[in-house]
Amino acid sequence: SESSPLLPAEPAIERPWDNKSIIQPDSSSITSSVSSSMDLTDVLRDVIIGFSDGLTVPFALTAGLSSLGSTKLVIMGGMAELFSGMISMGLGAYLAAVTERDHYNSEEQRELSLVDCSLPQEQRDDIFCILEQYNISRQAAAPLVEELCKNREQWIRFRMDFSLRLEKPNIHRAWISGLTMGLSYFVGGLIPMIPYFVMSKVGDALFVSIAVTVVILLGFGYVKNYVAIRNHRAGLWGAIQTLIIG
Repeated sequence: SESSPLLPAEPAIERPWDNKSIIQPDSSSITSSVSSSMDLTDVLRDVIIGFSDGLTVPFALTAGLSSLGSTKLVIMGGMAELFSGMISMGLGAYLAAVTERDHYNSEEQRELSLVDCSLPQEQRDDIFCILEQYNISRQAAAPLVEELCKNREQWIRFRMDFSLRLEKPNIHRAWISGLTMGLSYFVGGLIPMIPYFVMSKVGDALFVSIAVTVVILLGFGYVKNYVAIRNHRAGLWGAIQTLIIG
């Protein structure tokens, strides 16, 4: 059921059409589509950060430990760093997502309190100011503002989206982010260590590990940019950039 009007209604505006004759889009499907797109972007971001860090940090440690000449020490040290890094990255991503969610909820509560204490005309002027940033005149924006002011929840959602520019976080985002980041770090860090598991000579394993890491960095950089931009040149630049930074 629709909530009570947020603000008193302004004089009715005559419109040359009947609202019932207009086909309204399914707002729930649009919201779901946008939310899914945002969730996929966040997951890709966590995979990129976790995998790239996992490729470089454990590789640098195992390369340094290889100077000791013992494959067992390299594996033990590398695995210790791999598990500790996975836990650290996962917890960091989890806490960051929780903080983001708490920040959104805090701002939402602040907006609720502002709605309760602000004057009606101030509320309308606030929405007009937001729409004017998109070069929408007050005359054209008047019907939209009137509709928003009829519903308290929709007005607050509009403010969160367009004034504060805050995305409503997924309630499951925190643990998904932590799990994705941690597993990506573990997989990325395990790849350069594989030669030490299958080769008895530390020196040979080190050179193979270097070669494998270079190939993975190039491939990862290419795929990362190509998936994001859908351009082969951008993919090649991403491969070179990832290799240099890595």
